[in-house]
Amino acid sequence: MAFVFRSRYESGVEERVRAFYETLSEKDRRRYVAVEAQRLGHGGITYVAHVFGCSERTIERGLAELAALPHDPAAGRVRRPGGGRKKRSHPRPNSKPT
Repeated sequence: MAFVFRSRYESGVEERVRAFYETLSEKDRRRYVAVEAQRLGHGGITYVAHVFGCSERTIERGLAELAALPHDPAAGRVRRPGGGRKKRSHPRPNSKPT
């Protein structure tokens, strides 16, 4: 006997949550889909992965991050320490002052 997931988003809601999902950072996306999967209950991971076009592994990773949330050493950070473009140490020659 196959399981049929009964709790689906309404079509308008599905479009809005997808649009919201696209505005989030990678970490926030994982956590958001994990919260949605938990809220929907049994079968939620598979359904949410289908709606948002992400893998079930991404949702499982988000669930693990939510479980460790009180001990998150990177709270408030988007990148790891040292990530991103490095600052220029010397001004370029022949550049115009701003």
